[in-house]
Amino acid sequence: MTNPNTSSRRTYLVSLGILAGMFFIFGAVSWVNSILIPYFRICCELTHFESYFVSFAFYIAYFIMAIPSGILLKRVGFKRGIMYGFMLTAIGAFIFVPAALSRQFEVFLLGLFSIGTGLAILQTAANPYVTIIGPIDSAAQRMSIMGVCNKTAGIIAPLILAALILKPGDSELFAQIESGALDAATQSAVLDGLIRRVIVPYSVLGVLLLLVGIGIRYSVLPEINTDEQNAASAEDTSGRRSLFDYPYLWLGALAIFCQVGAQVVAIDTIINYAGSMGIGVVEAKVFPSITLTCTMLGFLSGIVLIPKYMSQKRALLVCASLGLLFALGVVLADFEVTLFGIRANASIFFLNLLGLPNALIYAGVWPLAIRGLGRYTKLGSSLLIMGLCGNAILPLLYGFVAQHWGMRLGYWVLIPCFLYLLFFALKGYKIEHWPWQRAQNRA
Repeated sequence: MTNPNTSSRRTYLVSLGILAGMFFIFGAVSWVNSILIPYFRICCELTHFESYFVSFAFYIAYFIMAIPSGILLKRVGFKRGIMYGFMLTAIGAFIFVPAALSRQFEVFLLGLFSIGTGLAILQTAANPYVTIIGPIDSAAQRMSIMGVCNKTAGIIAPLILAALILKPGDSELFAQIESGALDAATQSAVLDGLIRRVIVPYSVLGVLLLLVGIGIRYSVLPEINTDEQNAASAEDTSGRRSLFDYPYLWLGALAIFCQVGAQVVAIDTIINYAGSMGIGVVEAKVFPSITLTCTMLGFLSGIVLIPKYMSQKRALLVCASLGLLFALGVVLADFEVTLFGIRANASIFFLNLLGLPNALIYAGVWPLAIRGLGRYTKLGSSLLIMGLCGNAILPLLYGFVAQHWGMRLGYWVLIPCFLYLLFFALKGYKIEHWPWQRAQNRA
């Protein structure tokens, strides 16, 4: 007869493995935007500001679709919802085919929005799984494991996509395109050929996403009921009539907004920033992977340190402080250094280093913001997922500032983000009642 504890342990490990695979896919699909932004800028003849609509279209879906995603999961269940999420992501990948054939940036944006919509559903489902399937005190550790999988994909996927769509001689070709050295007919034909290089990779990706979605739907991943899973914290909802009665949840959503926005600015803008230093797209393709390697090191340190040597609250405080210091380094450090065999301004390497603290900030904020929600856990998760729209808005804000005042000055948008994260780490997560609620209670 099978030992129930052994069976439960096996289910836990298999579920963790499936979730890890999902987070790997999230990373593979998301972080290739760092390659697409400069690639579309050239192929679709965009300004720097316009190119950041890649991030906007992709991540604004998280804001628009997060609440509908929570409603969908409540109606159809988590496993079927995950299948639908993968299907929508696959449809977005397939939309890249007609977009490339017509070289229409607006159609690419539609595909990116569809991919973002699918991922909004998937992340709304996956994050509560990670938080709930084990003790809340080690939730940041499990989030760190997921983060390692996500960022491993983030390191690998841009390099793979770059290898598939970029060729050694492209640097000279890109220089000719941007300098206007080609006549109109030749340039149009060259750009058509360049943009169609994305057709095969995204067609294959679409097929794989469909297969994974169907596979997870019929896998051993257990269906979860967050209302039952959070029954132990039901008393936390007494006297609270809606999500608005949880200040730390809303403050946490804003913290997620700041963290993910700062992270995407650091990764998705770095190739264009390298270009301002005279480093071409082909050579600069390694910079996003360096940043994500730093992020993965952050996650690995979280797995080792939390909660045995450091509480997730202390880790959040340390990482928010480091993030602020590194962000100041990006905007203030103005001297040449050589690292990783690359000669560049020191500020770009501070941008790489931001990956290190960014890792544990997300992992620290999520469990602190979603704790004790009881029957509101699904909607609370959706609200936190809405915070991911920071990925859409902050790169555009950076692009606007960079276009008008310079690319390095654009990184000043990072400073208020890390100042707020420091506030959340020190005080924000402790706020159980709004000021007017405390006044009413005293009265």
